[in-house]
Amino acid sequence: MKASQRRQEIINLLLSAKEPISGAALAERFSISRQIIVSDISVIKASGFEILSTHYGYVMQKSPLCERVFKVKHTTDETEDELMTIVSLGGTVVDVFVWHKVYGRVQAQLNIFSPLHVKQFIEGVRSGKSSELMNITGGYHYHTVRAESEDVLESIFKALNNKGYIAPEI
Repeated sequence: MKASQRRQEIINLLLSAKEPISGAALAERFSISRQIIVSDISVIKASGFEILSTHYGYVMQKSPLCERVFKVKHTTDETEDELMTIVSLGGTVVDVFVWHKVYGRVQAQLNIFSPLHVKQFIEGVRSGKSSELMNITGGYHYHTVRAESEDVLESIFKALNNKGYIAPEI
């Protein structure tokens, strides 16, 4: 894994974490030394992310990234195209969630930001390990998408809308 890809994964992990993540845990996850993690955190901080180092681990204080939630609807066969559209335009698919009439909000973290992650996700679904959350709500679901700017998010919205994936607001 390239350093830039590892740093992007560290960013995504810290942005979605509900509690601090230790340097040792990050080092183990990426099979690298703790010193490399410290270096990566320094580079990430220099790029505008506010990361607090606590005795429990690293905590993301503030992100320079923008986020938007997209309500979408498509078939299972279109999932790969939907995800590839988002990542190819510079977005990260943070999560997927549905509103179930009995259970309420059902959510899963995804952190998909590259074509490789899309392929791994699709292989996992197609292998029969699990089915997609959208299947319990007739194809309707939501994605939180993160990008460097509102312009990128707007480009993603327009591309998804042109493909018919944006669900109509009721």
